[in-house]
Amino acid sequence: MDGNFVGLAAVVMIFGIPMAAMYTFFRVRKLRSEERLAAISRGADVPMQAELSEAARSRRSGILLVAGAVGYIVTFVLIGRVEPDAMIAATFGVIPLAVGIGFFVDHALIRRDGKAH
Repeated sequence: MDGNFVGLAAVVMIFGIPMAAMYTFFRVRKLRSEERLAAISRGADVPMQAELSEAARSRRSGILLVAGAVGYIVTFVLIGRVEPDAMIAATFGVIPLAVGIGFFVDHALIRRDGKAH
């Protein structure tokens, strides 16, 4: 095997992991809905969970992306102290950092528009 197996494994992982995550997400959502419907049919009072506002979703996404990006950058900077080529990988942390900052800007704009109306 001259590397074909590694390529096949990479392609399977690239497509398989997101598909498994989507299947799991929708399966859990379906089970929650069925559980809620069964409780309602038995006459139980089931409180509805409030949906997050658009501003709250933007704020949460911004926090997660910025925290993840900072962790990624710090990790590769620390590795870069031993292996200088790892500093190149640390610069790629700027991408999720910029997206996270964009979510914070979106959150601020949504709040500003909400106060203007």
